[in-house]
Amino acid sequence: MPKIPVKVVTWDEVVEWSTRLAETIKEDKYQPDVIIAIARGGLVPARIVADVLGVMDVLSIKVEHWVETASHTPQAKVKYAYRLDLSGKKTLIVDDITDTGDSVELAKKYVSENFSPAVIKTATMQYIKPVAKVKPDYVASIVEDWTWFMYPWNYWEDEINLVRKLMNEGVKTEELEKKFLESYGVKPPVPLQKILQEMKRRDLLS
Repeated sequence: MPKIPVKVVTWDEVVEWSTRLAETIKEDKYQPDVIIAIARGGLVPARIVADVLGVMDVLSIKVEHWVETASHTPQAKVKYAYRLDLSGKKTLIVDDITDTGDSVELAKKYVSENFSPAVIKTATMQYIKPVAKVKPDYVASIVEDWTWFMYPWNYWEDEINLVRKLMNEGVKTEELEKKFLESYGVKPPVPLQKILQEMKRRDLLS
């Protein structure tokens, strides 16, 4: 068994899950006036959901929690706070995944206190049932076993962090390909040679 189970998500899967999420919202007969993406992970799903639902107004707030792959800060926080008047508007907060649920709950509280909409509902493509403290109003897929989902917009960041974990454990460069598969259960979507080059560019490697 891998030390950290990783699932490499494809763009096709993102489109499928986001579309299914939107269809679930349609079935509930909820039509938001404004969609609020939780940046960064919710940006792409929110745009697809907006397209399927025909919502023209898409905003975002930056919530930080998972600041490093498969590691997180003790408490989610909103970065770049701002206020907005959405009085009378029905809103939908969208993120990629509900892991602990902290990001979604913080976003909901923040929107309520600073945007003052008439209605707030929440939605994520995926919901990790064993660890999530709360369940969004809408989900496309229920995950029964904790997994780190490596989304296409996060390939480089996740791979760099996963490679750094291995190197911190003493894994040599020539062993990375083998150890990556053993440790995470997947082949790296971006060639490791490119990842190492990028790590050098960012001064993460000597």
